[in-house]
Order: sequence, then structure tokens, then C-alpha cells
Amino acid sequence: MPNTRFEIAPCPPDAVARLVGELGVSGALAQVLVRRGLAEPRQARAFLAADEEYSPDCFTAIGDATTVILAHVQAGSKITIHGDYDVDGVCSTAVLLRVLRELGANVDSYLPDRADGYGLSEDTVSRLAARGTRLLISVDCAITAVEQVALARELGMEVVVTDHHAPRGDGVLPQAPIVHPALCGYPCPELCATAVAYKLAQALLNGAGEHGVHSEGRRALEEDLDLVALATIADAVPLLGENRTLVRRGLRALAGTGKPGLRALMAVAGVEADRVNERSVAFALAPRLNAAGRLYRADAALELILSEDPSRAAQIAQELDSANHERRRVEGRVRIEAEAQVAELGERSAYVLAGEGWHAGVVGIVASRLAERHGRPFVLIALEGERGKGSGRSVEGFDLLAALSACASHLLRHGGHRAAAGLEIERGRVAQFAAALDDHATAILAGEELVAVERVDAVVGGEEVGMTLAEELQALAPFGRGNPSVALMLADASFSDARPMGEGRHVRFTVQSGGARARAVAFGMGARLPVEDGVAAQATFSLEVNEWNGVSEPRLVLRQAQAALAPSEDRDPAHEPAAPVEELVLFALP
Repeated sequence: MPNTRFEIAPCPPDAVARLVGELGVSGALAQVLVRRGLAEPRQARAFLAADEEYSPDCFTAIGDATTVILAHVQAGSKITIHGDYDVDGVCSTAVLLRVLRELGANVDSYLPDRADGYGLSEDTVSRLAARGTRLLISVDCAITAVEQVALARELGMEVVVTDHHAPRGDGVLPQAPIVHPALCGYPCPELCATAVAYKLAQALLNGAGEHGVHSEGRRALEEDLDLVALATIADAVPLLGENRTLVRRGLRALAGTGKPGLRALMAVAGVEADRVNERSVAFALAPRLNAAGRLYRADAALELILSEDPSRAAQIAQELDSANHERRRVEGRVRIEAEAQVAELGERSAYVLAGEGWHAGVVGIVASRLAERHGRPFVLIALEGERGKGSGRSVEGFDLLAALSACASHLLRHGGHRAAAGLEIERGRVAQFAAALDDHATAILAGEELVAVERVDAVVGGEEVGMTLAEELQALAPFGRGNPSVALMLADASFSDARPMGEGRHVRFTVQSGGARARAVAFGMGARLPVEDGVAAQATFSLEVNEWNGVSEPRLVLRQAQAALAPSEDRDPAHEPAAPVEELVLFALP
């Protein structure tokens, strides 16, 4: 794990006092809001309300897409929705399938598997045309499929492209109606694909309403906010603006979902419906939905979502749970081999690792784990025959998609986002690509940017970190990319009374700050404390409401810790490196 430094942004006391007075929030929450750029009461109030929402008409020319689709619905033409094999692709496919069925369309779907590769292929276009598809609607793909869309039109199909990925570097777009938040001037340009499909579904119901009110369709669409929340969280788009609104509403819909498949999925994952949140979606539900597409085919996840039969849903959920266990086993093997390559390569600005027999469905997960641990961009490539399929994850300050575009001469194709991207490459070009990506990263990333930063949201005393503040901080949820969990700093902490537990893998100890004491548990660290016993420390924590066996209590999750500087030392503690630690969980003393 890379070195980490604390960064405490300025926080004018008058701005904090103003929020405390006008919003009635605590000083700690006011500090968080000010440091996150929400010093104005109006902005802060709007953020806490999380009710930002826009009409689908805000997409430029969305009427062209709805006109084409509704014409095919009325004509009874064969419509095929082409999705993707991850959670966002599956959920966006389900949303459009459900609304088009409500409208009486002759509609089916096609989900590629990992062997097909990402996106719309010419082989798929030819097969769909041969089986009678007359309208092809892409979801979560095809904004770069210029040639494939042209082929579809040559074969007699109309095409509507809905996507949220970056277009081609040359700026050429498919010749078809396009619904894309960043390209169509939508006020929230970072919607996931399922949110885009949801907005298109709204527009279709609005357009169909001219010929009859589809109240049942509108009710079903509102229920599909559970799918929008699942996909928005799983795809790691920024949880700001309308995304924040959609996830808040979607989590409420998920808690009360009537979909047998989602209820079965929560059951096998051990997630209680009334306590589902962004964390349980990200770490329990989404991985299971992804597992089928990563190792086998995504059809099982789509069948689960659409199933109306509780017994069949339970069976599929068990299959996905088993697939997820298998995915974790495969992922573990790839990660061990990848770490061995990192050790052999030594220090790099960016890493490209390749392995024979690596499963293409898990290399992205492993890349994410490695990027988080080492603080460098990682691309992992699964080699098979003369080609390889790769997936990469980035770090803050580095645009991975731009980097792949800069190295495009070594690649067969690539696409994705700033933070995550995929590629295909010839085996013989891997070494050249690795050198080119490392050179590009070295030129882009300054040394300062290769040091992880722990941005402190509020400096608090030990007496403040109780249930009242824990519950108040929930107003900032949902947490995720763009809106990380709150980092509270205790500047005068000390750790003591260490006792091993869990066969020596973990340690429990006590934290003291400002006269307040807390019991602490450190997982995965053996008997070692992050700071020596009794030594004054600076430490950051997340503060959560922990639910266990029907009891609610505040829970502090230790993020980073370092020995505090002596007063005589002439150094700035806000920019000192922090000792990296595994996750530690602290429970307030009664």
C-alpha cells in the first residue's frame, strides 16, 4: 500500500457557524459541508435534500429515439435490446425490456458473453439481422460502434444507441439516434447506462401517453428504481447530482422490492431488505449479479431480475452465489500471480501484467485491488492464443482512458472511462504496450500524485463521536465515488491495552481521545498496533451506525493513523505521511 498523507483543507470558522445557525447541524457536519465545497446554506441544504431530478426531455433529440422505437412498437416489428454482461448492462436491458413489454412490443434481448468481447460486434449484427430483428437498441454500449451500426443499417435494421461511455477519439459517432448523457447535453452527464435506459423509458411512456395512458407502465417503471440504484452503485459513477437522488430513491425501492429475484438475491447474500444500503449493494448484491457474466454468461442475472416465480428465483440466486464463490477462488489465484509479477518488475509508474490462463472475467477486479494497494494504475491482460483481453483501473489524478488512447498504436481496440477501461491486444505487443503506458504515466504523474491522500473532512474531539453524530452523518449518504465516506480526525488519540483475538489474526485494544475512551478491534493485523502503545497519534475514522442482533450502536472505522508530531518539531502535520493500516473497527464504550 502506498504512503499516505493527511490533507486538511482550510475551514473558515464563520462559514461553519453560518451553517450551524441556518441549517441546525452540528459543528462536525458543518465542517464536512464546508470542506466539500458546500459552504453556502442553499447549496448545503440542496445537497442534504438529495432531490435533484430532470426531465428526459433534457436529452437533446431524445424525441428522435422515442419516435423510432414507438413506430416499431406499433408496427409489431421485432425489436432486440443489446446489453452488456455486467450489472449496469443487465439492469439497463431489464428496464427497457419491461417498459417495452408494457407497451406491447415484440421485443427480446441479447447479452454477449466474455468470449464475444465487450460491445456490439459485426458477427452479432449479422446474426440478429438473420433472425429477423428490425430495430436494434443498444444499452451500455455502441457509442464507438460506428462500423457495426453502419452494417446494421445495410442489413435493413434501424438502430438506437443508448450509452454512457466515452466516444471514439476521432469524434465520429454512429449514424443513429443517440441517447447519451454527456453527448446530449443532459444536466447530469455521468448517469450510468441503467439510468439512461430509465430516462428513455420515461420518454417512451410519455410519448405513448398520447395514444393512451399507461399507468401500469409508470408504476412498473417507478418500481425499477431498485435496478437504477443497483447499477449506479455497481458502476461506480459519481454519487452526486441526480445520481445521488436516484440512488436514495432506488435504495428505498430496493428495500420494498416486489421482484422475487432481488428478494432471493438478498436472501442468499445475507442482506436484510430493510437495512439494504450502498455498501451491501456494492459488496454483496452487485458481485453476485456480476459473477455469472464474469465466469459464464450474464443471462442468469437477467433471468433472475425478470423472474416472477419465487422458486425459480431462489434457484438462480443460489447459482449466482455459487458462481460468486468460484469467482473469488479464481480471483485469488490471479491476484497471487499478479503480485509476484509486481515484485519482479519493481517500482513502476503504471503496471501492465499478463498471464496465461487468467480468466478475463476477473482481471478487472484484481486490477482494482492492486491499484488500491499500490497506488498506481494497473492493466491486467488475460492471454489466450495470439491475443489477450485486458481490464485496467486507475488512481486519482490519472485518466486511464486517455492513457490507452495515447498508446492505441499497440492495441487492437479499447474503451471505457477515466477510472476503468478495457482493451484487446495482440500477444506480441504486450511488452511494448507496457513500456509505452509506463512512459506515459511517468510523464503525467508527478511524485506528489503517487502518494495517496487522506482528505480530512472534520477535526473532532473524542466526546463527539457517538450515536448522535453517527446518525447525523447519514444525511450525507449515499457514499461512493464523488461522495466518499466522511473522514473524521482525532488529533489527540492514543492506543493501548492490545489483546490478540481470532487466533492472532486480529487485535482488540482501547482508543483514548480528549478524555473519552473506546474499545477497538483491528482485523487482519496480527497483534501489531498501527501506532505504538501509549504514543500520541493522529488518526482518521469513518463513523457509522452499526446494526447487530437488533442493537444499534456507533461504529468507528479506522482509516489511517500516524504518530503525532512533537510540538517542537517544525513540520506541518496536515501533510505528513500516515502509516497505512488495515480496516479497524472501533466500538464506543457504553
